[in-house]
Amino acid sequence: MRKIGLLILLLTTYSEVFSQEVVPISKTDLESKIIDNNLQVKMAKKEAELAQAELLGTRAMYLPNVTASYTFTNTNNPLMAFGSKLNQARITAMDFNPDNLNNPKSISNFATKIEVQQPIINMDAVYQKKAGQVKVDALNIKTERTREYVQFELKKYYMMLQLAYKMLETLENAKQTTLANKKVIGNYYKNGMIQKSEVLYMDVRISEIESQIQTAKSNVKNASDYLYFLLDENSDNKVLKPTESLQYTEYIVESNLRVNDNRKDLQAYQKSLEAYDWMIKSSKAKFLPKLNAFGSFEMYDNKLAQFNANGYLAGIQLSWNVFDGLKSKSEQEKYKAERSKAETEIEQYTKQSQLELSKANRQIEDAQTKVSFTKQAWEQSKEAYRIRKNRYDQGLEKSADLLSAETLMSQKELEYEQAIFEYNTAWEYQKFLKQ
Repeated sequence: MRKIGLLILLLTTYSEVFSQEVVPISKTDLESKIIDNNLQVKMAKKEAELAQAELLGTRAMYLPNVTASYTFTNTNNPLMAFGSKLNQARITAMDFNPDNLNNPKSISNFATKIEVQQPIINMDAVYQKKAGQVKVDALNIKTERTREYVQFELKKYYMMLQLAYKMLETLENAKQTTLANKKVIGNYYKNGMIQKSEVLYMDVRISEIESQIQTAKSNVKNASDYLYFLLDENSDNKVLKPTESLQYTEYIVESNLRVNDNRKDLQAYQKSLEAYDWMIKSSKAKFLPKLNAFGSFEMYDNKLAQFNANGYLAGIQLSWNVFDGLKSKSEQEKYKAERSKAETEIEQYTKQSQLELSKANRQIEDAQTKVSFTKQAWEQSKEAYRIRKNRYDQGLEKSADLLSAETLMSQKELEYEQAIFEYNTAWEYQKFLKQ
């Protein structure tokens, strides 16, 4: 009956505190939720999409460039006038008269022109495309690593939510125990068996517990809101409640763990080096021959929207960049320096990751020891409280001693639950670092 009464009290408390919809959720349900709406994942995906969009620009290495123009000119420049009339196919014998050549009348020209430039071989553009593709691959891998991190954050804050609810339950238990003791002390006081100060001690303890309960309620809402934030869901008038309680499961701790070279963030870093290699090749290829085709089709007339004369031009050009003022050489040195810097950053990041993994391993061992110690301390404090309670009921203990024992018991239970949370969090973090 006492457990049923406590359950009813807790449900009433949750209803009063939140006045919100309580949404039960299991760890399995949380892990199965699609996290593509998470803002971090969205930003990583957008970054990859931006690189993909930039990659589309490399299609110019094999697709033609086509332009069309319609131009009007009016001139009495001898050379331009004669040329325009020639393009219009209107030259007569009179046009070769020196007076007409030297002092032509102004002539209007309407020119329609379609130009085509077709790349054939441009090795620098080929290497640029390969570098762009590698960059896209690296950012896609980075997106996957971001998803893994968000999954870890979900697990961590789900456990934090479990801890908050467990602490709230523990404090509610402590409050009920203290209220029961207060009732007994109140009767003793009415009968003149104890002093007023002992009743006041109980009032102070109840106020202290109520303050802690308020903090625990805030922790519940904070953890729930953050889980909704990670899922990019609306948390208005809603609060999550885990269907499983915080549990301690002892795992076998591996020794001498090494960072997985195939971890997605390290793969992304290696891809960046590959991209630099292609950019260096692209810079060197600027001195290789380039082969491009070109052509144009032109229509001329001295009247608007008339096309009485036309002609075409087609050709192939083989060109070399013999000297560009050391611009390409400077570009090569820049990419080489950036690649060297990236190598150093990868080495630093890998070593730092190894330190984090070793640290996480030690945190698991420390938390495991803490769980064992706090559990023993909690069991001892429960037994100490039971003994003092029996002695108090027999009039052999002061109420202050009973209150001290109850406070210690509650504190040790909270420490035990905190130790379980730290252990589970350290284990999940180690799993994330090992992926």
